[in-house]
Amino acid sequence: MSDIKTPNRCGQIQAHFRREERYEGLQLVFKEHPELKEEILRAIEETMKETGEKPAVFENSEKAGETPYAFYIEFNDDYDKEGGDFFEILLKKLGIDHCEND
Repeated sequence: MSDIKTPNRCGQIQAHFRREERYEGLQLVFKEHPELKEEILRAIEETMKETGEKPAVFENSEKAGETPYAFYIEFNDDYDKEGGDFFEILLKKLGIDHCEND
């Protein structure tokens, strides 16, 4: 396995959290790296299976090598605030211990 995974990865992956009335969103920003990108996608998919939640997931660009690279995970019309639990599980899987609030 690669040496990408570390206990605190805030230096590799910056997490930005945003919450409005019935919206919750998490942006994961990182320098494009194929192994890191696949790890993040795998963690998102695993979290979706574990929680049964189906957030919208977007990439910032389809161009390889464009930086910074980011994934956006969004819960729209999140009346029961279930996105927060999803994000906590995802961040733990990725080794991220805090988010920036936007």
